[in-house]
Amino acid sequence: MLGISEFFVALVAFLLLVQFLKLQWVGRRLPPGPTPFPFIGNLWLLGFKLHPETLEKLAQIHGNIFTLWLGQSPVIVLHGFQAVKDGLTTNPEDVSGRPTTPFFNEKACEKGIIMTSGHTWKQQRRFGLMTLRNLGLGKKSLEHRIQEEACHLVEYLMSERGQPLDPSVSFSQALSNVICAVVLGHRFSADDETFQQLLKANACLLTFSGTLSDRLYNTFPWIMDHLPGPHKKVLFYHGFLSCFAKEEIRRHEESGVPDEPQDFIDFYLGQMVKCKDDPTSTFDEGNLIQAVLDLFMAGTESTATTLRWALISLVHHPDVQEKVQKELDAVLGPSQLICYEDRKNLPYTHAVIHEIQRYNCIAPIGVPRQCVKDTTLLGLPVPKDTVILPNICSVLSDPEQWETPRQFNPTHFLDKEGNFMSREAFLPFSAGHRVCLGERLARTELFIIFTNLLRAFTFRLPEGVTEINTERILGGLLQPHHYKICAVPR
Repeated sequence: MLGISEFFVALVAFLLLVQFLKLQWVGRRLPPGPTPFPFIGNLWLLGFKLHPETLEKLAQIHGNIFTLWLGQSPVIVLHGFQAVKDGLTTNPEDVSGRPTTPFFNEKACEKGIIMTSGHTWKQQRRFGLMTLRNLGLGKKSLEHRIQEEACHLVEYLMSERGQPLDPSVSFSQALSNVICAVVLGHRFSADDETFQQLLKANACLLTFSGTLSDRLYNTFPWIMDHLPGPHKKVLFYHGFLSCFAKEEIRRHEESGVPDEPQDFIDFYLGQMVKCKDDPTSTFDEGNLIQAVLDLFMAGTESTATTLRWALISLVHHPDVQEKVQKELDAVLGPSQLICYEDRKNLPYTHAVIHEIQRYNCIAPIGVPRQCVKDTTLLGLPVPKDTVILPNICSVLSDPEQWETPRQFNPTHFLDKEGNFMSREAFLPFSAGHRVCLGERLARTELFIIFTNLLRAFTFRLPEGVTEINTERILGGLLQPHHYKICAVPR
């Protein structure tokens, strides 16, 4: 007769076998991939991280579409330009959903723009695009706000007189203030305590995504809820951001003029009034709060991180920096306000900005998609609710699309005559129905801030420093390590 210990060993072995067979049974309807372990899937193989280099190695073994198991949940990875393009654009409506994970549910509760699907997402996204246009997206009024922040940034760097500094905080402040002006109707001073807390909260939420703690929470939420760790700090900061948004909404309700909306919150409150008797409306305070958080989080650190990588690329390629400055000097007057339209007369500068985004891919898989119905991807059947991970980094370094994919080479975006040339495989903002809502805003910010910086400064390493750590920190974005640099006035 079995003793208690033998019984439990046999029970565990039986459960592991059942789980293994279950994964094999479900996996038979999915693209091939590495064999999953019971309960933890392929997390052991990934080191509990979705690192681009690991995904590339798996693609070399299993092909450009393969299945990974994150715990007990299968996800399909699309690798390379053709797979990502076809997977996201052939049947874009079929892959327009967002997966619901325990941690996303805890934070967003299926509200807002980024993490919603179906009717809610369509209403919120359509309204978001329309409101950004009403607030000046693609027009001089919004460009003026970006130019204002670029001037503040240049003034701050000038005050440092070429001494070594960490640009990360000043970049985040500048980009955050653009979003604050659009969403809240006002900007913050750099030393405002609430503003500092907002930046800290935003950075915390972004760096947590994709980390080991994030994976563990989504795999074992019933355990992690009772354990201390980074996830508790993230939930605290999300609560702080929600409270901040509520206070801003109250302020707008008390002081706003309904017929004269000035910012995103004003427009949204007006839409709530218009739709109050519509049973199909999703315009309510919960969605407004999360939409404010979505715009603030998505519109700050992504562009700030790109600018941080930009300076690294410039100090590593001083010839490129010098050529950009010569073009700026030849085309623009010393006191001329730089507009997004100027990119047409600055082909080399425009190409360098694109190459910075290509070479320094900051969003390896973007935000995951989910199939809203049974569909096919690259000719393979994929069941409803399957999660899709488009490997954006693999698109931007696809050797079939780029002449020198592993080198920083602005000529990727120039034709033989030196004119700017767009490339189909340039997809840093993803593709399909869920392409980045703020793509036009981010492009405008990058161009105006980058050109203002290069016209005013030459960026160099501090004396005695010979290189910057280019190892990427994996989180919600691929960020560089903190570094110091000298902004030498020209």
